[in-house]
Formats: sequence, structure tokens, C-alpha cells
Amino acid sequence: MRIAIFGLSITSSWGNGHAVNYRGLVRALAARGHRVLFLERDVPWYAENRDLPSPPFCETALYKRIKDLSPRHVQAVREADLVIVGSYVPRGVQVGRFVLDTASGVRAFYDIDTPVTLAALARGECAYLEPSLIPAYDLYLSFTGGPTLTRLEKEFGSPMARPLYCSVDPRNYYPVRRAPQWDLGYLGTYCPTRQPVLSRLMLEPAQSLSDKHFVVAGPQYPANIAWPGNVARVEHLPPPEHPGFYAAQRFTLNLTRADMVAAGWSPSIRLFEAGACGTPVISDWWAGLDDFFRPDEEIIVAASSQDVADCMTHMSEPERGSLARAARARVLESHTADARARELVAYAEEAAGHGGEQRWSA
Repeated sequence: MRIAIFGLSITSSWGNGHAVNYRGLVRALAARGHRVLFLERDVPWYAENRDLPSPPFCETALYKRIKDLSPRHVQAVREADLVIVGSYVPRGVQVGRFVLDTASGVRAFYDIDTPVTLAALARGECAYLEPSLIPAYDLYLSFTGGPTLTRLEKEFGSPMARPLYCSVDPRNYYPVRRAPQWDLGYLGTYCPTRQPVLSRLMLEPAQSLSDKHFVVAGPQYPANIAWPGNVARVEHLPPPEHPGFYAAQRFTLNLTRADMVAAGWSPSIRLFEAGACGTPVISDWWAGLDDFFRPDEEIIVAASSQDVADCMTHMSEPERGSLARAARARVLESHTADARARELVAYAEEAAGHGGEQRWSA
């Protein structure tokens, strides 16, 4: 299958989770014989922080404005079997209109931020999508499943809304031998709605467990946050360093933005990364979490600082190892980039009307 993707970024993972997701998905598509062109808006904040400037598994093209696309790339969009426009693409409404006017194959919108998108649409403040485009896209791919998919079809008029959750590439995320350095860690960019939960499930336990060691990795945290003395900070952690970071933790914390909690069925990529790396996860609760992991067997759910403290102080090493192995097995079975690539191709076939023909499946 010939695929063209307009995405936020694949060349830079700085300050965004889109790049890692796209890299895994596109690599898996290429491994299955599909040809991918990734089109990325050339913006200065990513230009200064490109950790994968030339992905070896796809053709990548940077553009300043849609009208500056080369004739060859316009032709590639026109002839592609599937063209995807991702959320948060700069001037995404303009990009979407170009794709809808140009592409002859399946036209899809890939929403990596579905609850954020729908809230912004309700306020009339979404810069990359407008309501009139949703019925025009043949397929709405969503990081959020559950009732949100029904809402996209019934309320917004999408002809076909399907879940395409985040995933992990097991070639990049795997258990690493490393002596534990921290008892509990967290990896994530600062988010105002996540910060109260970080305070409850990380900073409060850190204050009460002075003999334990904690770490928070991620950019954009305000300078006025009062970090306890036993909480280390890492400003930016490139994806290649994630496995070693997870390996250095006895437990890792997963936190969910308020809008994702409200929608449910919105797994964070960190869940699958940590699981693939064999690090036990302590997570906040949201509807649908048990569709992805079995609580107490593959993941620990915590609502309070005491829940976290109890887990850290009372779980035995055999129990911790069993939890980690079960989570890793679940991830490798259901949540790899290859699994998502197969799902994407099946959705494209469905949207194209091929049904069980499996024209592009490999």
C-alpha cells in the first residue's frame, strides 16, 4: 500500500509524544512492505532538536507551506491508497482541505489527542480540525476508544471511527540489565491537569518515604515547583534512553490527563513502553484501563499516596517480578507497533470497501 502521512513530527521527539508513535507505526508498516511518505511542517523548535532527521524506514519531506510542496509530493498524495492527517499538525485545517481535494484514496484523520480535540471543537478553538471536515474524512482514527467512537459517528458525522491506540516497538523497548537507582519514577511532559495527580501519587509519597528515591523526567515543568529532596529531575530524555531509564526504576508511574480520564479508553504510550521494558507500572484509574491490563496481575492501580506507599513498601520482589512479566507478555501480544500496523491496514481496507478482500494486508 502507498501511504502518505501529514504528521506533527517524526524527525523530533522533543516535547511531544507523536514522534515515537509515528516512528513505531511507520517502521512496522514498512516491514510489512508498505511504502510511506511522511510530510512534516518545518518549524524551528523541531529543527533545533531533531533526533531522527532521516528515518531509514520511510521517505520524509519537510515543508514550510502546503503550496510549497513539490509536484512529486503532490502527485504522491494524489495517488496514495491512504492519506492520513494527524492531530496538532500546524495549519491542519488547511492541510485537511488540501488532502480532501487532492487525494483519490482513503482519506483519514488520525487523532492522537481525541479528548483535547473534541473539547477544543466545542469551544470553537481547534486549530487543526473543524467540524465540517469530520464527515468528509473517510476514516477517523482515534487514540481514544470506547464511547468516544460512537460520539464521533453519531454527533460529528464521521462515516467510520475506529481506535488506533498508541503502541510500542519491541525492538526499541525491552528489558535492560541495570541496577535500580530509583524506587519510583515518572516520565512525561508537564501538564497542568496531570500535576495535581503527580503531587498526590509521587511527591506526597516522596515526602513520607524519605529513605526512598524518586525521579521525574520530562520538559516544561515550571521553575516554582517545590521538588522534595529525594526527587531527582531529568529535563529531557531521548527515546533511545527510555529502556535504561525504566530499568533503573523498581516501579514506574503512569498518570493521565484529566480530559483523557473523563473520556476513558485512552492508554498512554508510557504504559506500553514500561510494560515492554519489564518495569512494573503503578497507574491512576480511568474507565477502560482493565481492557488493556488486568489490575493486580499486570498493573497496580493507585488512588492515593498511601496506595503508592503500600505498594512500594509491601510488595515482595517475586510479586514485583511476576507483575512485570505478565505486563510484558500482554504488551507483546496486543500492543506492539506491528499490531497497530495490521489494524490500520484492516481499517483502510474497510473504508475502501474491500471488506474481506484484504487487498493490502500482509
